[in-house]
Amino acid sequence: MRPDIPKFETKAELFNWLRENKDDILYQKKSEFKMADGFCANVGQLKDLNVSKADNTDSEVVKVRAIINTTYIRDSHKDVHIDGIWKKTLQENKRIKHLQEHQMSFTKIIADKEDLRAFTKKYDWKELGYDVEGKTEALVFDSTVKKSRNAEMFKEYKEGNVDNHSVGMHYVKIKFAMDSTEEDDEDLKAEFDKHIDKIANKEEVQKDGYFWAVYEAKAIEGSAVPMGSNQITPTLNIPKENIIKENLHEKAIKNWLTK
Repeated sequence: MRPDIPKFETKAELFNWLRENKDDILYQKKSEFKMADGFCANVGQLKDLNVSKADNTDSEVVKVRAIINTTYIRDSHKDVHIDGIWKKTLQENKRIKHLQEHQMSFTKIIADKEDLRAFTKKYDWKELGYDVEGKTEALVFDSTVKKSRNAEMFKEYKEGNVDNHSVGMHYVKIKFAMDSTEEDDEDLKAEFDKHIDKIANKEEVQKDGYFWAVYEAKAIEGSAVPMGSNQITPTLNIPKENIIKENLHEKAIKNWLTK
């Protein structure tokens, strides 16, 4: 998934190579399944963020809010996810899963079905531990993590050890953006200028002069990982009012079934 880009002595040489190979790279990105790979983007402005321990006193169940992905930050794949990237997949994929380290097996499922609510939510970067101005659209999993389902991840979430997540997905719509002044690159330059001021690590992007803008992706799962390609994906507490509403809903269902 990470393009194997040679090293060049000048940016002009790099741009020439990217110009000649961009279609092949775009095809590769859309053809492969992307997941965390243990390499993070350079995010030097991270501030200390106390990873939330699961806000629950139940010894067998914890409820967690996992930030699976964030938009407008260039990750280690040189990709920038654009707001709205998850709209279609959340409408269509009702079988999305919360996994351990992208392992699609019964023993590695953390939550799914009625134990998982997947949605998007706008956050300030500083709420997620990134000390820059601006906002991002996060892919969020509110998960009920049961000890009986995955005892290992139940323990890791309960003790506040999970500070990184990653989405497993297929790209659907993607465009190449390059900060070029060449006349034939007007469309690439327009794509670059369209997004650059919204990108949280834009100084890094401006230095390199290019990225891939991802407008739509099909999410298959979201995973807890030791380190992902997008580092701004922590664990947060579910707001207490959400838990109260959920508990009241469960209680109403039980009362109805009893009657």
